[in-house]
Amino acid sequence: MTDLPLADLDVFAAVAQHRSFRAAAKLRNASASSLSDAVRRLEARLGVRLLNRTTRSVSLTDAGERLLERLRPGLAEIEAALDGVNDFRDRPVGRLRLNVPGIVARAILPDLAARFLLLHPGITLEVSTNDALIDVIGEGFDAGVRYEEALQPDMIAVPIGPRIQRYVAAAAPAYLAGCGVPVHPQDLLAHRCILHRFSSGRVLSWLFEDRNGREFSILPPARIIAETSELEVELACRGLGVVFSFEDFLAPALARGDLVAVLQDWSPRFSGPFLYYNSRRHMPSPLRAFVEFLRTEQKRNESADAREST
Repeated sequence: MTDLPLADLDVFAAVAQHRSFRAAAKLRNASASSLSDAVRRLEARLGVRLLNRTTRSVSLTDAGERLLERLRPGLAEIEAALDGVNDFRDRPVGRLRLNVPGIVARAILPDLAARFLLLHPGITLEVSTNDALIDVIGEGFDAGVRYEEALQPDMIAVPIGPRIQRYVAAAAPAYLAGCGVPVHPQDLLAHRCILHRFSSGRVLSWLFEDRNGREFSILPPARIIAETSELEVELACRGLGVVFSFEDFLAPALARGDLVAVLQDWSPRFSGPFLYYNSRRHMPSPLRAFVEFLRTEQKRNESADAREST
């Protein structure tokens, strides 16, 4: 079996990682049928089925799981070796694979990614949005973005985006006119609220904090429970209840007047997100370039803050 085509093994790993022929093909600028042919060739050579395919999903067989587990280190080493050639280029090239939470993908990454990619036209950015805590490195990503409480101690963390964020409660003017304006978090027990369910299935309590640092946690009665923030904001704008989310995400609706912030004296503040990556592995040049870009951004922002404070 030593003559197995490396390209077919690479295709199998890509499809297995994304659990989709179409997603893997899109990232490779190839057709899904060509990737399917490559996997079929590999299965024929090995004499075992590696993937279970339906019209809706792709999953790994036991043989596929074992092969993927053994392939990942070897393919990573090959990619790292090829990436070393970038040291001889004027500009880095290759793929940068990031796993980020939804709020970062919507409110923070677009501006940073646009300016970074303009500086490095040879880099292809792959972004996977996931709010769950996963083994980012083990899943084949170069780096992840998470908040401080979710960072692992053996990772290198670099600030990305605003250093302070906050959660805000808001509702439509018509809703507040009919149901009243809450002045204390406990007042929400008498209101209709729009709650968020995470991919893990959890619906978290709303945590508020006053200006003296006192916290108040409450799980208000749910009129709506949704899994997409866009739907939650849209329903709040239509007067169906109070929503509690990142200020960055609510900002457009607040600016338009579709929503009005409430309980602002209780809006909790927290540190912004971090890019994190494994310090024990070879750093691909696209990741190195992104880290340098973020550090330059941080220094620029610190200088601007210093000028404003003088």
